Amino acid sequence: MQNLALETVAPVVESVPVPKITAKDVNVHYGEKHAIKDVSVDIPAKGVMSFIGPSGCGKSTFLRCINRMNDTIPICRVTGDLRIDGRDIYEPGLDPVLLRARVGMVFQKPNPFPKSIYENVAYGPRLHGLASNKVEMDELVEWALRRAGLFEEVKDRLKDSGTSLSGGQQQRLCIARAISVRPEVILMDEPCSALDPIATAKIEELIDELRANFTIVIVTHSMQQAARVSQRTAFFHLGKVIEEGVTDQIFMNPRHELTRNYITGRFG
Repeated sequence: MQNLALETVAPVVESVPVPKITAKDVNVHYGEKHAIKDVSVDIPAKGVMSFIGPSGCGKSTFLRCINRMNDTIPICRVTGDLRIDGRDIYEPGLDPVLLRARVGMVFQKPNPFPKSIYENVAYGPRLHGLASNKVEMDELVEWALRRAGLFEEVKDRLKDSGTSLSGGQQQRLCIARAISVRPEVILMDEPCSALDPIATAKIEELIDELRANFTIVIVTHSMQQAARVSQRTAFFHLGKVIEEGVTDQIFMNPRHELTRNYITGRFG
């Protein structure tokens, strides 16, 4: 049986020209469980980076460190250095609510609020005081829905419930909701896993459009999706980053045997 032990495998991390997010020696513990182990990675500004790897390898756990979603889990402890634009996002006094306005998140299953389509998008801007009157709010809602590729489909039913939309439309509504507060980073945790191929294609097209203005980090089990949408990829295994680099290089010429074995389907 092939030995897949990690002790002899050292990750190769290339420098990113203009990193938006930098992580150095990040560790995450859930009580006694050591979920993330000394992860160091740079995430480029205005582009798409994919996290791939088998189930339970730490992809989503690390993703949730970037907007401090793990703070909501009492037994979770995060150590190491994690910065956005050079600022430590775990420094004392930094408000996680304000951080999450800069770092939006789209979850695995569409989760629109039980409100109208309009109110789903307006919720964040209203909370953060981004519109001073209804005209400004209307413009912001339309802007977000257009950026999410949804406005033309829903412009005549903005008062309808967000839950009345199809699964793919609900996910695009959640993306509109995430970008409505004009974040700098969008985290996507398996955003297409609950969608059919047509809806998935629309989300992937949307990601490609959004990367011109946002830093996007996507967790995906689909290596084909990672290859299609991302410019850089990090391969996680047992809580470690085994290899990180340009997506084409990761898939066409991986440096590490573990990466090669995962990509070719020998385990996962």
